[in-house]
Amino acid sequence: MQPGSNPNVLPGDVLIADKLNNRLIILDPQGRIRWQFPRPGDLARGQTFLVPDDAFFAPNGRDIIATEEDNFVIRVIDVATHRVVYQYGKPGVAGSGPNRLWNPDDAMMLPGGEILTADIKNQRILLIGAGKHTILRQWGVPGGGYHQPPTRYGAPNGVFPAGGGRYLVTEIRGDWVDAIDLHGHVYWTAHPPGIAYPSDTNRIGVDRYITVDYSAAGQILIFNSAGHPIWRYHPPASAALDHPSLALPLPNGDIVCNDDMNHRVIVVDPHTDRVVWQYGHTGVPGRAPGYLNNPDGIDLVPPHTLADNTTGTAGRTSGPGH
Repeated sequence: MQPGSNPNVLPGDVLIADKLNNRLIILDPQGRIRWQFPRPGDLARGQTFLVPDDAFFAPNGRDIIATEEDNFVIRVIDVATHRVVYQYGKPGVAGSGPNRLWNPDDAMMLPGGEILTADIKNQRILLIGAGKHTILRQWGVPGGGYHQPPTRYGAPNGVFPAGGGRYLVTEIRGDWVDAIDLHGHVYWTAHPPGIAYPSDTNRIGVDRYITVDYSAAGQILIFNSAGHPIWRYHPPASAALDHPSLALPLPNGDIVCNDDMNHRVIVVDPHTDRVVWQYGHTGVPGRAPGYLNNPDGIDLVPPHTLADNTTGTAGRTSGPGH
């Protein structure tokens, strides 16, 4: 934790996918590492864990689901035992056939155990059966590569629960955000205004959505479904974000964000546009305590996780059309 940080702005511990350190860590608000994966001995013989770009708690609060985007695999890790208990994809092998992915991103576990993920370079979104290697549903097709939801997507890089059975898909190609349900109904689409490379859009309130601009001199933006900006964090060059990839709301109204290429996770107060908490040394990668190396994903620890905030409203996959 950097000097001047206020640990009271966080409601609890933070899960970070520390991508180029090939690890997941859980920090307390004081910046102390409370859990780490993998430790020596956590991986089975021949097993790897490389470049985790996102990690979220499962609705059961006992597992973490992590995507190794550039390693083409999704893993589920039991927090207590430090063991990989499920895997979809073959590490190091990209593809679009059975049990294959090509740059999976932001896998989320639904309340019924199914996995919903964006599969970026296959231009599709997948719903994978609970504990299985069966694709229950697919939106978009390999080679599609353009915006025509729900049948075509242009490099979708995130699909997040938005309550009421809806999900938000962020498309890199064309800079779109789409609200859909698991039956393929499209509720609205919008361009986040002034964003060059939208990433990982989430709902944060009634007709309020947050996205980030994954670019040099990046931004955090809150906007509505009509594409109108509500709040923007775009600090000057001396304090610029560098390829932020995910921002989430905190219970107190602040915003936690991983600022990937600045090698830090920050909390921003939207009332003052000030950084009020930071872990990592700005612009300096490292692995020692206090350092990160391209942190690319965050979640809060139960009971404040993304899953906790949407369970019961994100919708299950049962019902007509399933």
